Amino acid sequence: MYSERTRLFLADIAEDANRLMSFVTGMDANGLAGDERTLLAVERLFQRITEAVIQIGPDDMARIDPNLPIRNIRGLGNRLRHDYRNIDPALLLRTAQNDLPALVAAAERALGS
Repeated sequence: MYSERTRLFLADIAEDANRLMSFVTGMDANGLAGDERTLLAVERLFQRITEAVIQIGPDDMARIDPNLPIRNIRGLGNRLRHDYRNIDPALLLRTAQNDLPALVAAAERALGS
């Protein structure tokens, strides 16, 4: 149903998001802010995830799951690339905990189809 290129990006999303979520398991915002290595890894993984979403494109992402906040995902990527000094670790943690599970589930469903 999806091109091989899209499938590769979906696999990247699932892998990177699962890795990111494992990095922040049990952390709170202060813990993430105080752990420079983990924070930098989380930022980089979010950059990779958002770039994969951009590469897949809005039409395919809407077919994958129309309920995903694609504009917000793209916006986070832009902020990480261009306004990285002002990224709140609490925002990254909330996004990891609240939004990534749905993105992973959508990517895995699309890969299974």
